Amino acid sequence: MTGKKNEKISPKRRFLSALFGGRKGDRPPVGNPTSIATIELMQKTGIFFPQAHLEAKPMAELAAAGHEILGFDSIMPEYSVQQEAAALGCEMDWGSPSMMPDARTHPLQQIEDLVIPENLLEKPSLKVVLEALSLLRRQYGNEVAIIGKVMGPWTISYHLAGTQNFLLWALTDPDKVRRYLEALKEVTALFARAQFQAGADVVVLADHATGDLVSPKTYEKFLLPVHQELIQRIAGPLILHICGNCADRLRLFVEAGFDGYHFEWQVDAREAVRVVNRQMSLVGNINNPTTLLRGTPEDVREQVRYSVAAGVDIIAPECAVPLQTPLRNLRAIIEAAQEGY
Repeated sequence: MTGKKNEKISPKRRFLSALFGGRKGDRPPVGNPTSIATIELMQKTGIFFPQAHLEAKPMAELAAAGHEILGFDSIMPEYSVQQEAAALGCEMDWGSPSMMPDARTHPLQQIEDLVIPENLLEKPSLKVVLEALSLLRRQYGNEVAIIGKVMGPWTISYHLAGTQNFLLWALTDPDKVRRYLEALKEVTALFARAQFQAGADVVVLADHATGDLVSPKTYEKFLLPVHQELIQRIAGPLILHICGNCADRLRLFVEAGFDGYHFEWQVDAREAVRVVNRQMSLVGNINNPTTLLRGTPEDVREQVRYSVAAGVDIIAPECAVPLQTPLRNLRAIIEAAQEGY
């Protein structure tokens, strides 16, 4: 008899079936919609930041370690949130093994000054991601889910104009904010489509209208129509990532039409499952700073058990894990997911 709950399936099938609301597999899938690179993982592979941000082969190999060493069901090779910003003219600090990249400058105070290069996808910070996805597709594409990642226009606006400036404009000059979003959504759409062409099965759209900075009304006013348009234009499976407590806008994410939402521990898993009502998959929501960084493997397992029991579709860290996170805690996510299966 086929289709049994404990039937062994590939990591890719396990992940994609859960994302699209399919049948239960041999265990809940464990994914990494954002980075699970850590100092310890770098030490085990001999591949370190900033090299893994800048060169395709190291980028792909460090990402693959999340599957090979930790056992995750997906591979996601883009660790930073700054790739588009670098391609559009921000001066970058590409970080170190203990520090993520950051933009040193915010060069676009007027959207009319934006020039999107015709060869945007050839810019080094974007080309490297596409090449890494192609490498991973060739090696793992039949077995493991390959995840890409793009920044949405709200996030790119933060990087180009400065977060404080952009949030102030949302209050004082909403038309200016709309002009930024209209212009920069083209970058998101172009890069996302290119990632699918390069080999991604799924793309994470990270747009940091975070729960503590942006209200549900502001999301609905500015971003909801933009996200609806992007979903139609990109025409591939998309997981939304927005940080913070977004429990008060989950139905807006469903209305947008995303296949999944990657959410934080601040949002109670049981309540999230109830609110989305199986109209969108949920990915998350293992706490980073308290549990994965400073907790014990048993602390991790306890949170995983809660999320699995609540009905979270894909278990994952809530966001890019802190670089000092011990690997034993990341392995505990897999161990807990396997319990009782």
